[in-house]
Amino acid sequence: MGFVRHREIQRLGPNMIIRPNAGALDRDEVDVDEPGERRRRMVVVGALGMLGHRVADVARVHGWDVVAIDRPEIDITDLHGTTLTLERLSPTVVVNCAAFTDVDGAEEQEDAALAVNGAGAGNLARATAALGVRIVHVSTDYVLPGDATEPYAEDAVPGPTNAYGRTKLVGEQEVAEHNPDHLICRTAWLFGAGGPNFIDTMVRLADDRDEVTVVDDQTGSPTWTGHLAPALVRAAGSDARGIAHTVGAGQVTWRGLAAETFTLIGSDTVATPVTSDAFPRPAPRPAWSVLASTRSDVPRLPDWREGVKAHLAEVGRLREAA
Repeated sequence: MGFVRHREIQRLGPNMIIRPNAGALDRDEVDVDEPGERRRRMVVVGALGMLGHRVADVARVHGWDVVAIDRPEIDITDLHGTTLTLERLSPTVVVNCAAFTDVDGAEEQEDAALAVNGAGAGNLARATAALGVRIVHVSTDYVLPGDATEPYAEDAVPGPTNAYGRTKLVGEQEVAEHNPDHLICRTAWLFGAGGPNFIDTMVRLADDRDEVTVVDDQTGSPTWTGHLAPALVRAAGSDARGIAHTVGAGQVTWRGLAAETFTLIGSDTVATPVTSDAFPRPAPRPAWSVLASTRSDVPRLPDWREGVKAHLAEVGRLREAA
């Protein structure tokens, strides 16, 4: 059928796996319940992405029967085709990691972004509801206005400031409206192996420069895919519904994140603070992207610093003494 092939994974213990092609430990900091006698099937949509492939890997290690799927095998903008595909795969839960993630590009291509982030998410919700299947949908801090001074709780009033955020908010609304058995997991400042991310960019720049200017007036909750993926797997097997915030604990500015990265790789590169005005972008970024995880029925992620350290270890850039 052309689905992404199941990759072999070695389990070393209850909270460790070796990921293929990485040769690094993936330490699951969040306990994931083992399945019972009845084998559960998870369909991961958007499985070729930085988060999706990790969700699929973690789910397999913890006993799920996983189908990892992406374009062209599934087109979530097509409701009929999506429903037929899911009916054939017969999942017990769908985890939607698919998204139009070009934040600046969405300013000029909002219709294209809306087709995936809004209508596409809605189509998955309709299809799963028709089949009696649970859906876990990944969303973003960008649905919030970014003008707060305290971490946003799950019941904060949305107010996106750019096209990407608007399309993701439509997706949240569509999922909530069309499938009552849903969990919307907002995350922020995502980084991990298998995709471009801020941490890897800073490592690359540190190899060539003595100084890097970095925005210091935007604050958020950096989140490692190695922490988020097991949390999503656990949430998929739970009864939790509604909106959850699944982000690295704590907060930091982009400059602070860069400085921590330089320290952990043993670089003398200096992260010099600048304001957002120094880097004009088509899409405005929220000044405040700190999310609070207040729910007791959804896993809370470790501190963002632990995620940065684990990621650098995985990609072979953590200095030995760190």
